[in-house]
Amino acid sequence: MHGLDHATEHAAVRTLVAMTAPLPHPAHARALDRDTVLCVSLSGRPSNFGTRFHNHLYNAYGLNYVYKGFAPTGIADAIAGVRGLPIRGAAVSMPYKEAVIDLIDVLEPSAAAIDSVNTIVNDDGVLHGYNTDYQAVVDLLADSGFDRDWPVAVAGSGGMAKAVVAALRDSGFSDVTVIARNSQTGTDLAGRYGFDYRPTADPGARYGLLVNATPAGMAGADGADADRLPFPSELVDAAKAGLDVVAMPPQTPLVRRMRSADKPVISGDAIIAGQAAAQFALYTGLTPSPEAVRAAAEYAGR
Repeated sequence: MHGLDHATEHAAVRTLVAMTAPLPHPAHARALDRDTVLCVSLSGRPSNFGTRFHNHLYNAYGLNYVYKGFAPTGIADAIAGVRGLPIRGAAVSMPYKEAVIDLIDVLEPSAAAIDSVNTIVNDDGVLHGYNTDYQAVVDLLADSGFDRDWPVAVAGSGGMAKAVVAALRDSGFSDVTVIARNSQTGTDLAGRYGFDYRPTADPGARYGLLVNATPAGMAGADGADADRLPFPSELVDAAKAGLDVVAMPPQTPLVRRMRSADKPVISGDAIIAGQAAAQFALYTGLTPSPEAVRAAAEYAGR
């Protein structure tokens, strides 16, 4: 503290210490050291959910791990960092789930089946790509009670949409329409499963289940996008149920609209908790209990 005498400096330091937040209870504190294992997330719009979820589980199981989210300026450089530091695991979010495929070494079946990676595991410099989104959606659909005969509309054709559409097909839904502005990725995704494609939604159509697999409603979205419904309001009002992959915030415009009408909806925070629990198992070799996952998700969503 330049320009202060020792007595004044010591008084200032005591004041700063008094203002500092108390340390967490020792039972919940983890000391980082040179052996601490680092896991990260790579996202265009990082949220705190993954960071809080994973670190809560690391604390609960007494693991010398730490998790931190990043918004990389270049995905190739970020993956090189995962390999070289080395970082044990990396969660991959929009818009990188397809871009990382050519940057890793082994594409595991869960990712190869849908050409989308949301999890990278570093085994001694060999990067393995997985997809845990798919199984999380399958599990939630199994518990949903949604009628498999309902017509379904899916907004989006990116990496998350691939996981959702595959999960819908494998869960018994056969009448699915992919709605995407990108005609190439939209037709490719729909054609892969024998489904229909439309560049825009038809307000006069009627669907039982509406699925948002776009950034619409995501926190940090530019301009009005954060408050935009992913479908025309006529479709939302006529639908019987919804599913939204956006986790932050969990109360997206689609989720709010569905819940205000007392319609069932699967929200993105449920999806992200399920896929993050599977990531935790891949990173650590431990399968967290359902109680631990619920506690971590509750903590992460605060």
